[in-house]
Amino acid sequence: MRSFAEHRLRAISRVALSHYVANGLSVALGLLLVSAAVHAWLGAAAAAAASVGVIVCAPPDLPGPRRGKLWQMVPAPLLGIPLFFAVQWLYPDPVRLGLLLVPGTFVAFLIMAWGKRGIPVAVAVMFSMVFSMAAAPRVPPGGDPLPAALAITAHFALGAWLYVAYALVANHLLNARYRVQLVADALLSLAALMRVQARQFDAAPLQEADTGTTAPASLAAAGGTDAQPLTGLLLLRQAALAEQLQSARNIVLEAPTTPARQRLAGMLLLVLEMRDHLLACELDVDALKAHPGHVPVLHALRGVLQQVAQAMGQLSDALLVGRRPPAFTDLRPALSQVRWSDPLPPDTFAGGPSPQAMARSLADRIGHINDEALRMVALARNEATPDLAAVRAGWQMFVSPTAWSLAPLTTVWRWDAPPLRHAVRAALAMAAGFVVAQALPWGTHAYWILLTIVVVLRGSLAQTLERRNSRVGGTLLGCALAAALLAAHLSAWQLVLCLTVAQAVAHGFAVRRYLITAVAATVLGLVQSHMLHGGASPGVDLLERLADTLIGTGIAWAFSYVLPSWERSQIPALIDRALAAQARHAREALALGQLQAVDNAPELAWRLARREAYDSLSALVQATQRSLAEPRAVQPPLAALERLQARCYQLLAQLTAIKTLLLLRRGRLDAARLQVPLAHTADTLTHLLEGPADAVRPADPPADPAQPDDAQRWPDPHDGDLGPWMVRRLGLAIQHAAEVRAAAREAAGLADC
Repeated sequence: MRSFAEHRLRAISRVALSHYVANGLSVALGLLLVSAAVHAWLGAAAAAAASVGVIVCAPPDLPGPRRGKLWQMVPAPLLGIPLFFAVQWLYPDPVRLGLLLVPGTFVAFLIMAWGKRGIPVAVAVMFSMVFSMAAAPRVPPGGDPLPAALAITAHFALGAWLYVAYALVANHLLNARYRVQLVADALLSLAALMRVQARQFDAAPLQEADTGTTAPASLAAAGGTDAQPLTGLLLLRQAALAEQLQSARNIVLEAPTTPARQRLAGMLLLVLEMRDHLLACELDVDALKAHPGHVPVLHALRGVLQQVAQAMGQLSDALLVGRRPPAFTDLRPALSQVRWSDPLPPDTFAGGPSPQAMARSLADRIGHINDEALRMVALARNEATPDLAAVRAGWQMFVSPTAWSLAPLTTVWRWDAPPLRHAVRAALAMAAGFVVAQALPWGTHAYWILLTIVVVLRGSLAQTLERRNSRVGGTLLGCALAAALLAAHLSAWQLVLCLTVAQAVAHGFAVRRYLITAVAATVLGLVQSHMLHGGASPGVDLLERLADTLIGTGIAWAFSYVLPSWERSQIPALIDRALAAQARHAREALALGQLQAVDNAPELAWRLARREAYDSLSALVQATQRSLAEPRAVQPPLAALERLQARCYQLLAQLTAIKTLLLLRRGRLDAARLQVPLAHTADTLTHLLEGPADAVRPADPPADPAQPDDAQRWPDPHDGDLGPWMVRRLGLAIQHAAEVRAAAREAAGLADC
């Protein structure tokens, strides 16, 4: 019971100290400061309108690099202020207002063509129209709405621009903290990946060799199964880590000019290396499990991985609280003692390395993880200096772009383009929601239906269903909480404090867990409405919000089937991207220049190729996972895609092991002898992965006379010549590349059917 309580307390503390909570608190503080300043200057009504300006401009305010922060924030007020005014002006005329909302929605959702950086801007633009309806003044019949619209828009714009200025300052001040938090987050994700990898050393003999399949993505999402390999879950963990690493790169690798920044950048680079070594641990596990007596060996290796994972978790906790992390004990001595205990007859492993040799090779790969952990902890304890030559040479190439370009917009004008279809779908949904809201007897709260549509309707059915469930549940809980707050008859300043807390929670958990955001957003909306309009009957208001939420989620759910962009239509492009990335990574990993001293140019090129190989595979994994929520008739070929992902994963593992030998063990390799096999393998992989659809494997080069012909002659991977091991890895890489191409051909062919 105590250990469970400690585990929960540790999890809660990690959330409380995370970058998304810090960002949420920063946004909430900005809301409080702007509202208080405008309240003291212009009064309560102006402060309420200014707070709407803050809420509208808050979505793009996410942790990001200092460079480009202004350009990330500015589009929201530039686009939002005119739309806010237009809604205010046209609000008395529902027909004209509807004619503004529908094309405005289309334009706003089209901004999502810029990807992750465009989504918060699109949300902000939509909020400017929807919240303008919530703050619309009551104009007497026949009265001129223009003066009131100009006045409230001025207060809205004041709050928006004040918040933009605040966001720039806050992001600058929090930059150092964000760097620490993002590295800590990456370490926690790496530790989770290690624990999943360690589970492979526990499982029964894998069935993949017999069935040719991997764990279904649906099972993998639930944590894997005992009967099937954990490849599916590993791929999901890899995808999550890849996404976190890109967020960390954007901030941590920006201008590492001080010792503290350099240490964090060095730690992030070590996370990348440890991920590679973890991937290489995938190799030879199946072969080891085919022999009796493997349990003690794999059990010992699993224990080492679990110890390193625990150390990474402790290091993350130490970074978050700002204390010196505990020292890490070198586990190499324990790994050097790994031996196969049971005698094996020679004929069980003739023609390849013995189980003893493979176990020693696997232990050596885990030893690399141990070595990186030692360097990581030494950096965190300020006992070592980072090597940042590659980062200093081209850190701009590893971070996401910050400048806005028209290029994404020029690619969406095709009827099958997902951003265009989503924009049309959203505009139609908003039109339907607006018509329904006008027909309801409580039409004064029409904006709540539209707001629900905005936050629920996503680009994929899986995301829409998740948002639908979270929105309904969060609204129920939020209404109950808001009812309690409004029944307490709090003062204006107390309500502002409630708004501040709600804004912090809503913004901080918007990406992490939308259910929490939905609860906080409901409280935020109800309290904001109460402050803007006096809150005459909170009980009736709550019931109306519940009904509006159900109507809005129903409309969003229904329109998710209108002009759908099923994942099946995106699969061929994702497969092509994955094949191209694998081929490029193979060329860079097998470059002959790596047999010499590594300089910045080949190191940088290989790192960029490695990132794209991981990212492209992660995109394919995530698309496959999202497709599970789609109707069975339009689902892509899941089994074929899972095979393709597993083969790509295995090819990455082989190339990673080869690259490790080239970088860390070049002194035990005969460069002259390996030039022909390396060049042949690079050409073969390129031909298989990027050649014509019916590409076949080219003929093998002449056999290496030094290659062992039986297990007795295989050198020890710790002390002997590594040439035979390299040649073996190269041959396996070619085999896996052929399997990747065959799986890609099958998956793409079935997806086009």
